[in-house]
Amino acid sequence: MSSIDRRMTRLAPALAAIGALTLTLAGAPAGAQEQAAVTQQAEDTAIGVCGTCHGPEGNSINPMFPRLAGQHAGYLVRQLKSFKEQTRGDPYAIAYMWGMASGLSDDTIDALAQYYAAQKTGPGRSHDPATIARGRDIFEHGIPAQGVPACAACHGPDALGSDAYPRLAGQHAEYILKQLGSFQSNMRKIAVMHGVAQNLRTPEMQAVADYLESLP
Repeated sequence: MSSIDRRMTRLAPALAAIGALTLTLAGAPAGAQEQAAVTQQAEDTAIGVCGTCHGPEGNSINPMFPRLAGQHAGYLVRQLKSFKEQTRGDPYAIAYMWGMASGLSDDTIDALAQYYAAQKTGPGRSHDPATIARGRDIFEHGIPAQGVPACAACHGPDALGSDAYPRLAGQHAEYILKQLGSFQSNMRKIAVMHGVAQNLRTPEMQAVADYLESLP
């Protein structure tokens, strides 16, 4: 065996390791590029498509459509998948979101949720102080005599929510009222919320909705 052959034999393990590392490094940028492309596609979709109703940064001005800025990513993922699977049944879901979500991939859903979660929320909207005070009392303490629990128990003391429960602070009062109506009728089938909403009278729901819309 020549000296060159002997050197190549000794170097073979090192060369193999370098080759494996090269393949790994070559794959990393490709994966990063793919993720960047999904993120960019989601941002383009949020601004150019979803933004028509929800606003380019998720701060919709039309109370028909919820504000999505600052909403928790985990909650948004579940809602988008429910729209895609046609299991969320409130009127706006059927009219708009079933079709809009039908072509979204799981990666795009995740990226959209991350986009909206990162957006800055807008200011609250002022309402009658007495109505806000009544709404805040119901939100924080419920109405024990009517079997209504405190909303804050799930949505947090400042209505900021979590991945499990939506952020309600700053949400359109009209949108909240429509969702409470869907919970009451069981069109939107969430047992806990049906139990809460069915014992709320319209003025009480309005007070809570106005209070939530007043929050930043």
